[in-house]
Amino acid sequence: MAGAPRVAVIDYKMCNLFSVVHACHTVGLDPVVTSDPAEVRASAGVILPGVGAFGDAMKNLKDLGLVDPVQEAVAYGKPFMGICLGFQLLFTESEEFGHHRGLGILKGKVQRFPHMHNDRKLKVPQIGWNTLRLRQPSPFLAGIRDGEYMYFVHSYYVLPDDGTLTLASTSYQGLDYCSAVGGRNLFACQFHPEKSSTEGIRIYRNWAAAVLG
Repeated sequence: MAGAPRVAVIDYKMCNLFSVVHACHTVGLDPVVTSDPAEVRASAGVILPGVGAFGDAMKNLKDLGLVDPVQEAVAYGKPFMGICLGFQLLFTESEEFGHHRGLGILKGKVQRFPHMHNDRKLKVPQIGWNTLRLRQPSPFLAGIRDGEYMYFVHSYYVLPDDGTLTLASTSYQGLDYCSAVGGRNLFACQFHPEKSSTEGIRIYRNWAAAVLG
């Protein structure tokens, strides 16, 4: 797309990236799917998507030399979006299939939904549409209503150390958890905005506004 800002969609061999690329095109960005650290560093914005196991994802990021470029993107103020597993990887550690260190950009841990909550058996993974409870305003969620539905697929959820980072929470069968965090240049969410119809694309449009400056 001529003249559109180029954003890096990081490919660390863990998911199909077609929906993310399509969403970027829809909001006027020029996405490049890449495993090249130099391409990530040269981009105007970075998206870290992902589906799969936390430990495998971290191994692939390290093997591909992508850990430093991701950490630098956030630290240097580049617009950054983490999605699903890409959201979880930003945190300190995960208990998925053992104990694994994450990128450590945000402090907190990733843990599995319990088998039981409030004497009810939880169906794990959570697959399907669920609502957002907005916790604080953010330009990345501009125009998103409290109670808006987004699409989720996950068995693990994040417990941030700093609750002030939480932009939205979600309740799954009575268990409330953080479903989106944000800061000056960072937005990350457990749900898949690119699979969440018009309102999900609105989030991409909001993020694109940050890329455009």
